Amino acid sequence: MAGWTTLVQAETLAVALGRPDLVVLDCRFSLLDPNAGEQAYSRSHLPGAAYAHLERDLSEMGPHGDGRHPWPQAEVLVSKLRRWGIDARSQVIAYDDGDGAYAARLWFLLRMLGHEKVAVLDGGWARWTALGLPVSSSPHQGLPSRYEADFDRSRLVDAQQVEAHLFDGGILVDARAPARFRGEEEPIDRVAGHVPGAVNRPFATNLVDGRFKSPMQLGDEFRALLDGRDPSRVVVMCGSGVTACHHLLAMERAGLKGARLYTGSWSGWIQDPSRPVAKGS
Repeated sequence: MAGWTTLVQAETLAVALGRPDLVVLDCRFSLLDPNAGEQAYSRSHLPGAAYAHLERDLSEMGPHGDGRHPWPQAEVLVSKLRRWGIDARSQVIAYDDGDGAYAARLWFLLRMLGHEKVAVLDGGWARWTALGLPVSSSPHQGLPSRYEADFDRSRLVDAQQVEAHLFDGGILVDARAPARFRGEEEPIDRVAGHVPGAVNRPFATNLVDGRFKSPMQLGDEFRALLDGRDPSRVVVMCGSGVTACHHLLAMERAGLKGARLYTGSWSGWIQDPSRPVAKGS
């Protein structure tokens, strides 16, 4: 079967529900209340969906991790994929109730495991329910699977690699809101500002009316940012390595593959007080 590898529309997914290879993951989450997404899932979710918690399932929240949402170990994540019934043939669909950023985190995690057939539900929970499509409150009933995979770490970078990347003329794109990038406010992390040399493109710029812009429009905007450079010359970051994945999804949607993720992002950068901090635009 042909697979969805970036986005899937709600109307298309509704027809595919019940397909034996389909695994749907609910990634709803709130930084203000980490339990809110799972509670919402318990009340209502897409039929057959399992719940993937950002901090418990899609991050490695240990004391020595890099940033607020450290990149998980492959073997830990893969064990959870098995529990959700995902194997190498599965068509995985991720959704959330915001702008797709938490779902995009799961998308990029699976993509780095070499899993091609994974896509984000465009418009997420909001559009699904607005269209009156089926929902359920039944818990996930999938059977455990067999699955083996490891991360392609060539597209995951740390702070030292970011410094080398900038020194070599690469582009570092910060996906946070402009006021946070400029250091005018910082509601989450202990230091305000940005990595010197970074440019700001808020991840919400990829959307219009809650859905991703067309591949053509995204391509035009990112090619202007690239200014003739290859997509592999881009590293994306945000506050903790989550919303930056939205840019990676948008770029791939536009046919611009190969950009990399600074997994620790701003919260990882400021763990070392000797690293420089810039403010302003």
